[in-house]
Amino acid sequence: MAKRQKSHHLGTIEYIGPRPQQKPQRRPANFLGGWVVLLIAAGAVWYFGKPLVPLLRAQQSVASVESADALIGELAPSASFGERLAAAALQRTKMPSVYDTSYYQISYPGGDVPPTADGKPKGKAEDLIIRSYRNLGVDLQELVHEDMLKNFAVYPQLWSLREPDPNIDHRRIQNLQRYFKHQGAELAVTRNSGDYQPGDVVVWMLAQGDLHTGIVVPGPSERRNEAWVVHDLGSGPKWENILTDYQIHGHYRYAGPQAEVAGN
Repeated sequence: MAKRQKSHHLGTIEYIGPRPQQKPQRRPANFLGGWVVLLIAAGAVWYFGKPLVPLLRAQQSVASVESADALIGELAPSASFGERLAAAALQRTKMPSVYDTSYYQISYPGGDVPPTADGKPKGKAEDLIIRSYRNLGVDLQELVHEDMLKNFAVYPQLWSLREPDPNIDHRRIQNLQRYFKHQGAELAVTRNSGDYQPGDVVVWMLAQGDLHTGIVVPGPSERRNEAWVVHDLGSGPKWENILTDYQIHGHYRYAGPQAEVAGN
């Protein structure tokens, strides 16, 4: 009798080794989304950068020594007294000085505050006005003193003086204001910079109530038609665009005694 042969069926063999790495499937690029992001970024740069445009333009015209020299060269030969006075004021910005409000015994006429040991000029805002006018042959020390001798009672009585003092009278803003007014040099006070010309003397009232003064000059380079000022607020004569930054308290246009004679 024949023997049956056993049939052996092999089952499915399970692979337990490391699985082969599959390449990640690439997703189709979203080009539209990328453009949207770029447009949003560009819009943000434009929106937030727009306020910086005036600043960047302003930096192209700075009050440098070179721009001062160029402007002085234009103004100094002018037939206009005001433009020549503006040139004299700009010249002061090239001279480092030490701010000093002290009282000094000085010569008369033509007296000035003594310089420092190394020759730097000393003084305050009023001294910038005095020196700029002297550069054009107008001595406000002498002119103010002579006017105060005649009209002492109508000058501000703020310093307990019984008579004029040529050492200090011209170095006080209130006295300069009264003198300019006596000479018919007082002009209307406005906030419109177009009403101010080169050489005009401006008096401000600062936040703390103190008076300050400076001379109107043109701006640098392509800002030539703007009304800037030269003034000394404690760090030496500066050429700055601050005409309307403070409350304007006085506005004067004085061209010296020759203008008075011509007006009469």
